[in-house]
Amino acid sequence: MFPFQSFSFEVTDPSHSSQSIPVSITGTDLRTALQYGPTAGLPRLNEWFVALQERAHGRKRTEGWRLTIGNGSQDMICKAINAIINPGDPILIEAPVYAGVLPIFSALHCELVEVATDENGVCSGDLRSILETWPEGKQKPKAFYTVPYGCNPSGMTATIERRREVLQLAREFNFLILEDDPYYYLYFGKAVRPPSYFKLELETPEVGRVIRFDSFSKILSAGMRMGFATGPKPIIDAIDLHTSHANLQGSSLVQVITLALVEKWGYDGFFTHTEAVAEFYREKRDTFEKALQTHLGDLAEWSTPDAGMFFWFKLLISANPDEEGDSKELIETKAYENGVLALPGTVFLPNGRKTAYVRAAFSLSSEEEVNEALRRLREVLVRERK
Repeated sequence: MFPFQSFSFEVTDPSHSSQSIPVSITGTDLRTALQYGPTAGLPRLNEWFVALQERAHGRKRTEGWRLTIGNGSQDMICKAINAIINPGDPILIEAPVYAGVLPIFSALHCELVEVATDENGVCSGDLRSILETWPEGKQKPKAFYTVPYGCNPSGMTATIERRREVLQLAREFNFLILEDDPYYYLYFGKAVRPPSYFKLELETPEVGRVIRFDSFSKILSAGMRMGFATGPKPIIDAIDLHTSHANLQGSSLVQVITLALVEKWGYDGFFTHTEAVAEFYREKRDTFEKALQTHLGDLAEWSTPDAGMFFWFKLLISANPDEEGDSKELIETKAYENGVLALPGTVFLPNGRKTAYVRAAFSLSSEEEVNEALRRLREVLVRERK
């Protein structure tokens, strides 16, 4: 009695971006799309993703990990955290941190232990210092949350050296690494893309400390809510148990649409597409940085991101170099009133401390809009600067 008779759509041909490829969902695939399905995702799509991880990260499926599909990677992250962390537990997080995970930790009343970051990613030396001076008798952190490529908000990409040091610390101090990686395929740096934590742990004497979260929101569609988690079987099993009584499964229709697309493209087509996406964002980054240099070159400091879609820049709010200033009121009130929408850095700091940093996204705005926004921001900054 379901009224849908077929679904038809067109997708870009990765090899010829000006051309499209027709795709239809009928017959058995349509019946699958309209019905309930397995908690871990439709078998064919799950298998496609497993083989993708083997190709992208060099991990064999026989190494004790498995994969599950969810409603975006945020869904998977929330369930993984709830599987690992008990109420009140301490957890290690980067600072600044992706603000979307803060409510998850807040709901569990976690103690958020901030680890400093810089243009090379998480400061592994700071992480070691935190762990080596951990109060005796106090419960130690079970996990470290990180966004290693094009981090939201800082835009940083962790170097391979930093990643290896973090993996060493994970073994030494017995914690898991929550590798939230929505920008993995949006890497456009000049150097070779550093390997993921999931891949790098193959260099260690053991595997199973990394839980990886992938998202298709930045490369296929944000609204489709397509994401998957990869990691040690016991933890992925726990995520599936949560899904089974929370929302049963990821959308069968979205999974079938995704499957039809990736099977039509194949792995070569998929990688060709993601390379084109990364190049698109590189051009966006270059446009934004050029405008940033033009309008705020003397009033801001920043590091150039190699991935993702964000600039994290420090406004020189005070004429006194010894005073950092606070971007909150300037961005939320003064800049907003002047038609500029950005986020003050304090949003991404769990303790809400003052900071002169600002996060700006360069994914949607045109060159004209970027220049106008930064021109207006300069007006406000010059007017308010003391």
